[in-house]
Amino acid sequence: MLLHFAVIVGGLFTFGLAAAAEPVQLVGFGDSLMAGYQLPAEQSLTAQLENALVAKTVEVRIANAGVSGDTSAGGVARVDWSVPEGTDGVILELGANDALRGIPPEETAKNLEAIVGRLKERGIAVLLVGMLAPPNMGADYGERFNRIYPQLAAKYGLALYPFILDGVVNRSELQLEDGMHPNEKGIALMVERMLPVVRDFVKTIEGTPN
Repeated sequence: MLLHFAVIVGGLFTFGLAAAAEPVQLVGFGDSLMAGYQLPAEQSLTAQLENALVAKTVEVRIANAGVSGDTSAGGVARVDWSVPEGTDGVILELGANDALRGIPPEETAKNLEAIVGRLKERGIAVLLVGMLAPPNMGADYGERFNRIYPQLAAKYGLALYPFILDGVVNRSELQLEDGMHPNEKGIALMVERMLPVVRDFVKTIEGTPN
């Protein structure tokens, strides 16, 4: 009887530990697309993505470290203090403002690689979110810029979502009046398309099968 009681107590204790497991802590690290430009905080990409994951029974918290107007160089400068201790993974989305400003793609690549390196040194997993260069930058610039993200993901074995604005570009009903930033509906579509990749990313952090 004592042995039976010990087994029951041990099982309850193990169940209690599992039930009390902390959610995976993510940080959305990026620019205005991550920050939720001109949108209420609850409609930002990080907020909608967290809600969508929780609805799928994925225990996760996503902090918003998006800064409107930020470049890859700005990301290098602030990554150490914008990503706090205890962070399990970072959704890294930077580069759009680099392209808009015509910053050499090689410089953007170098900065993104520096950010990835700093995060990996801290044992933080990275999901890289890509951007495409605007067509007006020309074919040569576009080719050099657009290969940054797949090359970086391949080099460091990173999870990759190729294009953050997939499905939103050139759809005015999904954009703010500036024709560049997504509105609430645009963010919702972005979340819908990103969700499988982010969900798999969280599972790799948890060490559970996808």
